[in-house]
Amino acid sequence: MKIGYFGLNMGVFTNREAILRLARTAEDAGFESLWTGEHLVVVDPQVPPSPIPPETPMVDTIATLAFAAAATERIKLGSGIILLAQRNPVVLAKELAGIDVLSNGRLLFGIGVGYVKQEFDVIGVPYEERGARVSEHIEAIRALWTQDKPEFEGQFTQISGVQSNPRPIQQPHPPFVIGGMSPPAFRRAVAQGDEWYGFFQDLDATANCIEGLREAAKRVERPASLGELDISITPPGPVDLDMVKRYADLGVSRLVLMRGFTAPELAPGVSPVDDGLAFITQIAEDLKLG
Repeated sequence: MKIGYFGLNMGVFTNREAILRLARTAEDAGFESLWTGEHLVVVDPQVPPSPIPPETPMVDTIATLAFAAAATERIKLGSGIILLAQRNPVVLAKELAGIDVLSNGRLLFGIGVGYVKQEFDVIGVPYEERGARVSEHIEAIRALWTQDKPEFEGQFTQISGVQSNPRPIQQPHPPFVIGGMSPPAFRRAVAQGDEWYGFFQDLDATANCIEGLREAAKRVERPASLGELDISITPPGPVDLDMVKRYADLGVSRLVLMRGFTAPELAPGVSPVDDGLAFITQIAEDLKLG
């Protein structure tokens, strides 16, 4: 089982020193990957379905991954997740290729659709188009990363007569990790993804999602070039070795752990950053990483 950590660019880890310490601590402790989250903007005042208060800091994913690439040597760096419909795919392909080059091939390209309409409204992207845009943007980026003479003709993007170099180091490209727990997300993962990512899913929910992926595989064709669909999960709550085995028995290949959504009570004199790093070190010891 690969073990990652979610939260590289949020909470108490939103300044230079804290992100540096987190990235280096996780790498030294034996974590396989580090993951960012993404909301380009946050609804103010908070109303459902917005998941976080408007004052919540969240450093940009591209900036954070590039910064972490320079601070580390081995650990993989994942976007968990980029809201792809809110991005220009040609610009994003360039940015992400740069991260893969500068990290020497350590990028994991996590992709999601998004579910907060106001976040789309302020960017000027029609909310109703978000699914179609994500599916198309994936193929536009794939074309830029893999074709000798990139050609793509879509509803939202047309590519011809251009090059975007350097391309990613990973071949044929960094993994496309498709997030989401809906039937359309399952179909997109089967048809277009190297991996599927389920966020905050316990064992029962994970089993249901895996069954959803199996059902999707009966309805959409999976290109042979993609191989087997790997599965990553962020579980809720603490995880021990027995829990890791139970997820593995379901077919999960990576657990991306997180501290939680609420700040813990701290002992006197302990900073939130030190407490977060101690939590990461304790996970590594409990799960025998490194």
